[in-house]
Amino acid sequence: MATKRLERKHRAAYSSVMRVLTLPVVIEADADGYFVSCLSLQGCYSQGESYEEAIANIKDAIRLHIEDRKAAGEELPEQVNVSLSTVEVAV
Repeated sequence: MATKRLERKHRAAYSSVMRVLTLPVVIEADADGYFVSCLSLQGCYSQGESYEEAIANIKDAIRLHIEDRKAAGEELPEQVNVSLSTVEVAV
C-alpha cells in the first residue's frame, strides 16, 4: 500500500516538472538524406540518412537546446502556429 502511494507521489512530482512542447520543424530531403530545423529555436538543426533518423536527431537537438536555455535562465518558447503555403514566381 505504501509503495503504491510512493509511486503515485513520484509520478505526480515527475509530471509537474516535465513539460511537453509541440514545436514546428522543417524537413528537407537532399542527396545525402534529410536536413531538419526547428523554426522556434534559432540555430537548432540536425540531419539524418533517413526521415526517421532525422526526426530522432532533431528531438535530441531540441532537448539539448532547451537544457542550455534553462541553464542560462532564458525563457522557453511557447507553442507556435505555422502555416505552410506555396507561391508562384515567374522566372
